[in-house]
Amino acid sequence: MPKAKQINVEELKALVRTVPDFPKPGILFYDITTLLKDKTGFAKMIDALAAYYIEKKIDLVLGIEARGFIFGPALAYRLNAGFVPVRKPRKLPAPVARVTYDLEYGSDTLEIHMDAIEPGQRVVLVDDLLATGGTMEATVKLVKQLGGEIAGLAFAVELDFLKGRERFNEYDVFSLLHYDE
Repeated sequence: MPKAKQINVEELKALVRTVPDFPKPGILFYDITTLLKDKTGFAKMIDALAAYYIEKKIDLVLGIEARGFIFGPALAYRLNAGFVPVRKPRKLPAPVARVTYDLEYGSDTLEIHMDAIEPGQRVVLVDDLLATGGTMEATVKLVKQLGGEIAGLAFAVELDFLKGRERFNEYDVFSLLHYDE
């Protein structure tokens, strides 16, 4: 695959809609659906993610439910890698590895098929957004349980002010669009 041209981050950011007071008052929501529906914007985003990882010999791309399913398969295709879904409980039919993690108010669980990753396979974990990092941290634990080698953590958007990146100092974290507040 040829390397993608340098992307204009501000051009992509202009395609992201901001929605004040969603899902609750005081929150500014960064809605990527407006970027996704733009065929040029979506293609540029996938190309930029692929350009970052193309030389890293990736075996698998793991997409985290639900929005990681948008980016994961497209990125896997561009990297000539397999795609593995990381799902909410009771969505996968075969035996699973499971991690339960804490949320701001409660907990959640993620699962992956036990045979999804072979020991030593190089994987990129992808999601739409890095906020506090709890969901990605749980996914990292799943990959470690199965013996995968984490080649990177990829995000379309990172909310820098929430400092989620600080949870992943030992990993290569790549985010395309950064927001300071």
